Amino acid sequence: MIWIEFIISAALVVLAAVKLAEYGDIIAIRTGLGRAFIGVILMASATSLPEFLTAINSIRLGIPDLSGGNIFGANMYNMLLLAFISILGWRERALRVVVRRHGLTGGGAILMILLATFFVYVNLDIKIGWVGVDSLLLIASYLILVRLLRTSTTISEEERNEDDEGLPPLKTALLWFGGAALVLVLVMPWLVRVANDIANLTGLGEGFVGVALLAFVSTMPELVATIAAVRMKVYDLAIGNLFGSNMFNMFALGLVDFLFTKGRFIGSISPEFVLVGFLGLIMNTMALIGNQSIIRRRALAFLELDAAVLILTFILGMMLIYQRGLGI
Repeated sequence: MIWIEFIISAALVVLAAVKLAEYGDIIAIRTGLGRAFIGVILMASATSLPEFLTAINSIRLGIPDLSGGNIFGANMYNMLLLAFISILGWRERALRVVVRRHGLTGGGAILMILLATFFVYVNLDIKIGWVGVDSLLLIASYLILVRLLRTSTTISEEERNEDDEGLPPLKTALLWFGGAALVLVLVMPWLVRVANDIANLTGLGEGFVGVALLAFVSTMPELVATIAAVRMKVYDLAIGNLFGSNMFNMFALGLVDFLFTKGRFIGSISPEFVLVGFLGLIMNTMALIGNQSIIRRRALAFLELDAAVLILTFILGMMLIYQRGLGI
C-alpha cells in the first residue's frame, strides 16, 4: 500500500511540475516579462514551496535543524540540476545558449546564500518583537533583488519575435499555473511523509542516507520542471528557475521566523550547517562563472566543462558532509 501511495503522490507532483513549466512559459510570452524573469520569480517560488513547507513543519516538530539542513542542501541539489541541463540539452549546448543572461540572477542567489550562512554563523541576537533582524534583512534583500531583476532582466531576440498565436490567454495560463502550484502544496507533504516511511521501512531512515533521500524528494518539483523546460527548449526558464529557487529558499528562512515564536529561527539552526551553506555558495559561484564565460571546450561529448565541475563539486561536498556526520 505504501508503494502505491508513493507512486500516486510522485505522479501528481510530476504532472503539476510539468504544468508549471508549460504554463510558466505561456505567462512569460503573454506578459512580455521574459522567461528568465518568470523562471526566477514565478516558477522558482512555486517549485520551492516544498522546502518552505518543510521549514514550517520543522517548527511544529521542534527540530529547526531539519529545515536548515533541507533548505541549505536544496541549494546544492539545484546546482546539480543545472549541470543536468547540460546533459539533457547537449545537442544545443544549452548552457552556452544562455551565456551571460543570468548574471544578476546568479549574483542574487550568491548574495542571499552568503547572507543566510553569515547570519547562522554570527548568531546576531537582535530582534524586533519576536522576529530576528537577520530574517528581516533576508526578506528585504530578496524584495530589492526582485525589483532589480524586474528592471534589469533582458529579453532575448527569439522571445521578442516569438509568435503567440494559438496560445491560451493569460487568464487561463495563470489559473492553470495556480492550480498546479496548489497541487504541489497539497501533495508534497504527503510525498515526503511516504518517502520517510519507505526510508524507515527499508532501514535507510536513520542518518545521512535517509535525510539525503528526503532532501532529494523535496527537490522533485525543481527536477521535473527543469526536465520539462529543457524538453521545450526554453533554457532561460529552466536556469532562471534554479537560480531563483536558491534565492527563494533563503527568503523562506526569513519568512518562517514570523511563525517561530520561541525566539529567532535562524539563531536556532545549528552552526554546523554553515558547511552546507558554504558548499551551496561555492556551487552557485561556479555556476555563475560558467554562465558569464564563453567556454568552447567540453569535458565530454555530452557534458560542458562547467557542468562537469559542478557535478564533481557536489559529489565531493556530499562526501565531506557525510564525513562530518551531517544530514541534508
